[in-house]
Amino acid sequence: MQEIEERGVIKNLDKIDKTLLEQVTGVEGEFEGAYNIRKNGKGIERKITPNINIVTKEDVSGIDVYVKENTKLEFVHIPVIITESGLTDVVYNDFYIGKNANVIIIAGCGIHNDHCDDSRHDGIHRFFLEEGAKVKYYEKHYGEGEGTGKRILNPITEVTLKEGSSLEMDSVQIKGVDSTIRTTKGNLIGDNTNFVITEKIMTHGEQMAKTIFEVNLNGQNASTHVTSRSVATGNSKQIFDSKVYGNSACFGHVECDAIIKDHATVTSTPEITANHVDANLIHEAAIGKIAGDQLIKLMTLGLTEEQAEQEIIKGFLK
Repeated sequence: MQEIEERGVIKNLDKIDKTLLEQVTGVEGEFEGAYNIRKNGKGIERKITPNINIVTKEDVSGIDVYVKENTKLEFVHIPVIITESGLTDVVYNDFYIGKNANVIIIAGCGIHNDHCDDSRHDGIHRFFLEEGAKVKYYEKHYGEGEGTGKRILNPITEVTLKEGSSLEMDSVQIKGVDSTIRTTKGNLIGDNTNFVITEKIMTHGEQMAKTIFEVNLNGQNASTHVTSRSVATGNSKQIFDSKVYGNSACFGHVECDAIIKDHATVTSTPEITANHVDANLIHEAAIGKIAGDQLIKLMTLGLTEEQAEQEIIKGFLK
């Protein structure tokens, strides 16, 4: 593997590789900051910076990412792409964020499957934030290809926050993912910690998506805000399972909104448990079809019913 590259130019990628990378990272051409690219179960290219080091694990497949304390607004890209049908890729990535560091981490996986065997990626990411550290974490999942083999993604994210630290997680399932179980766990052990989770999912056909959130608010004035927005169409199935435990003087808010169409099903089970008299916890859930008056309003502007639906869904998931 190439350990250090002076510029962020990604080499030796074909058209499919580049498309997958662009879909999950939103970047065309060069990456800014540090990066590690994984393809078909192997690291293929890497760049480190003076403040961000990336080390290959020796016991299991994966990497350790070290961000120095007081690092200011640097990027880390760790995309995964799979183009091999029948592959099951499991990777363990740990992130150690130094005191008062501020970093943006862009992850995600894109799968291209043109054959009959299933392709699967299970990414287990653990974040350890020191005092005052701040992380924005973006994770996108995308599937494509003409084959009958399924595109399966099962990400697991575990977050540990020390005093005054915060992590904002933005998770998106773009399209083409046949089956996914997304598990996110937060352990807010320090005072004045904050964990914000936002997810957006769209399913169609026979796809299945399950989301599992579990957050423990242990520190004084710890807080979390969990927001899930999803659209289920065709015969797809979605399950939203969220648990927030208030173990101190803390604040937690769980919100699940879903649009349902055709013969799809959506199950939402937000659960909040207060184990402290000063725990302030709220949960909300709403599932329903697109309102008729919204469709009519857009159709009076010249849109067809299908176009109006697409505009409403686009705005809902924005």
